[in-house]
Order: sequence, then structure tokens, then C-alpha cells
Amino acid sequence: MSKPKDKNEEILQVLKEIKALLEPKPAPSPKKGLWNEFLDFISKYKVMGMAVAFILGIYLGTLVQALVGDFIMPIITLVLPDVRWEDFVVGPFRIGHFVGALITFLIVAFVVFLIVKVTKKWGIE
Repeated sequence: MSKPKDKNEEILQVLKEIKALLEPKPAPSPKKGLWNEFLDFISKYKVMGMAVAFILGIYLGTLVQALVGDFIMPIITLVLPDVRWEDFVVGPFRIGHFVGALITFLIVAFVVFLIVKVTKKWGIE
């Protein structure tokens, strides 16, 4: 009868060894120092990606403003000849300038929507 107990103890010992191998190891402590903390900050908060997005956003806004000012508003000027759309004023309010800014905003919002839609389709988030 001593053989089954020895066999069971042997199996139990092997299972304990397997369990010890499967337990997660503690994460190594992060390196100290200002430079390493800075690199951790850059990677953790994706600062480079935000910087690229910010810069591209600025130039996208400039591009859309040029589109509105140079292409869309001249079409409105053709529809309303002899009237400068920027000069539409109702009392103290510059309605024409506001309409131009509103059209610019709507185009920028639509372009950003299209970019997000395409990148999600490609699996980029």
C-alpha cells in the first residue's frame, strides 16, 4: 500500500512545481532617474502621437479655412452678386463673418468624422 501513497505524493510534488512555474513573477522595479521617468511619461501618455495629431490638426484647420475662403464663399458671392458675405451686418452683429466661421467648422467636423470613420475601418484607434 505504500506505493500508491508514494505515487500520489510524487504527483502532488510535480503539480506544486508546475504551479510555482505558472505563478506570475513580480514586475521588475522601474529604473530610477529623471531621464527614465521622462521616457516612461512619453510612452505612457503617448505624447508623440498627441503632438503629431495637434500639428496635423492645425494645418488641417488652415487648409479647410482656405477651402471655405477661397472656393466656397466665392460661390456664395456668385449667387449674391455685389454683396460681400463678410460684410453682412445686423445691428452690431457681423452675421457674414459668423456664417463663414460656421461653414468652416462644419467642414472641419465632417473631415474629422471621415478620418475617424476610415481609421476605424482600417482597425486604427
